[in-house]
Amino acid sequence: MAGGGFAVADAPSGDYGGGITFSVVVTCLMAASGGLIFGYDIGISGGVTAMESFLEEFFPGVLRRMAAARRDQYCVYDSHVLTAFTSSLYLAGLVASLAAGRVTRAVGRQAVMLAGGAFFFAGAAVNAAAVNIAMLIVGRMLLGFGIGFTNQAAPVYLAETAPAKWRGAFTTGFQLFLGIGNLAANLTNYGAARIPRWGWRLSLGLAAVPAAVIFVGALLIPDTPSSLIVRGRVEQARAALRRVRGPKADVDAELEDVARAVGVARSNEQGAFRRILGREYRPHLVMAVAVPLFQQLTGVIVIAFFSPVLFQTAGFGSNAALMGAVILGAVNLGSALVSVATVDRYGRRPLFLAGGLVMIMCQVAVAWIMGSQIGRDGEFAMARKYSVAVLALTCVFSASFGWSWGPLTWVIPGEIFPVEVRSAGQGISVAVNLGATFVLTQTFLSMLCSFKYATFIYYAAWVAVMTAFVVAFLPETKGVPLEAMGAVWARHWYWGRFVKVQQPAKNTDALIN
Repeated sequence: MAGGGFAVADAPSGDYGGGITFSVVVTCLMAASGGLIFGYDIGISGGVTAMESFLEEFFPGVLRRMAAARRDQYCVYDSHVLTAFTSSLYLAGLVASLAAGRVTRAVGRQAVMLAGGAFFFAGAAVNAAAVNIAMLIVGRMLLGFGIGFTNQAAPVYLAETAPAKWRGAFTTGFQLFLGIGNLAANLTNYGAARIPRWGWRLSLGLAAVPAAVIFVGALLIPDTPSSLIVRGRVEQARAALRRVRGPKADVDAELEDVARAVGVARSNEQGAFRRILGREYRPHLVMAVAVPLFQQLTGVIVIAFFSPVLFQTAGFGSNAALMGAVILGAVNLGSALVSVATVDRYGRRPLFLAGGLVMIMCQVAVAWIMGSQIGRDGEFAMARKYSVAVLALTCVFSASFGWSWGPLTWVIPGEIFPVEVRSAGQGISVAVNLGATFVLTQTFLSMLCSFKYATFIYYAAWVAVMTAFVVAFLPETKGVPLEAMGAVWARHWYWGRFVKVQQPAKNTDALIN
């Protein structure tokens, strides 16, 4: 972070005397459980669309086209109708996340998480009871509203509640719960696939369980101090801080720093979405778009959605492919634990760089194996040892993603935005994430059919681009208090020309008295 910038007057130190309390751990775990619903949906969709009972019920034409495509291993599952079932959810999620950016400022993070859990529960019920494609689509839209609301609110809640010194670890908890949801979904699919006719209903209906967890969890936690002060509830903000910081913390000093940031925000009456387009928020807007977009361009989300399909393409049988997805889910969960343990010790940038290099090597290796063993036109069957190698490389790829771009895509947007644009910035970030997810899930199987093994070279090239982006443009934010984050950008060699650290508002005392 070399380079000139602006001096910071009276920047908060972030050391308020508190530590990790039982209350802050429980509160952050409750909020992080919002990742369960996203992880469950990621895991459940690919397995359900690979179940013949589900395809026979809703997409019999797809089964006939799949049978006709057996000669080309890359094109067995190419169907826009089939992928539309998975990807349609993310259009609804995109709309919900942008709406949540406005709603959360008015009603708070906690209320938006409650709404997300309720929508997801309703969607699970509708999908489990579906008797036609219309009900499936309505259910998927409700699930999308739930994911859009929860993904917008939960990471910001974690960033605003966790102590600065351990903010990365607590915010990474969202990815940890996402991994738990993904593993639970893959295990559910593995068991439900053995139930004839209605196993898919069990897989879709059990989405109500993670929805109930996040709903009940949101009921049991207070709103964040920042959100409460924005809405004028100062005493509730002080009580919320005392609850999570413990008796040894200097609650009044931290509350004053939060109020100072809110005062700066109130000094500018422009709307948050209009304000974030201003020159001084250029780095924040770039990161709100680039970080989630690059995460999707790693290719991991489509591998996660379609891992059973990918493993069948690589030569596994249907049951073995589902077990491969279970193994992949377990690896994701384990790597999220690695990130929790290291993100606040080594920082964000080292994890990004290490993960990027490993992902590039794995994707190039998978492309080489599939190109040499299946052939350019997918006319050959892959030998068992090479299928196992593809599974192993995919697991290593997922592990490297799981300690880098997976959790950090939630950590970075959650912590970099000033309070005046925090809801809008997180809403944009989630909308980009879900929009890119829609496009990539809708096109992945066609890309695999058209690009063949070069699909993985395509994603490897993007990982190289995004790793270079991190080296050049992403400053280290480890341990920096949210209220002092402006100084990080002001000192950066490039972003310093845009960012000027604003002075505290003169009416800070009025905000907290």
